[in-house]
Amino acid sequence: MTAPLSQDLRRRLVRAVEQGSSAREAAARFEVSASAVIKLLQRVRRTGSTEPSRIGGYRAPLLAAHEGLLRQLTESQKGITLAELRRQLIERGAPAVSLTTIWSSLRRLGLTHKKRA
Repeated sequence: MTAPLSQDLRRRLVRAVEQGSSAREAAARFEVSASAVIKLLQRVRRTGSTEPSRIGGYRAPLLAAHEGLLRQLTESQKGITLAELRRQLIERGAPAVSLTTIWSSLRRLGLTHKKRA
């Protein structure tokens, strides 16, 4: 994963363009891609800032609102398959999600859908 350009380099790029260089000339001079300079200049025009935008972020789990139902289903029906879990979740109003999403939700909650000996 690439890191954003340093704040110092961002300021120097903007200053070079303000002093008459084209975006491509500034990019060649500071050895960065032309698209990076063009996008930086667009950002400066739009926001007035050279600060980079946030990278990444957090997304709540798709089944976060249905954790109680997941717990109930796995506790009441030992050995339930992921496909059966998905079918019952959909019947009870949960969004249709992949089996992997259900599996990762169970893992995150510390639940198991397998039979215990």
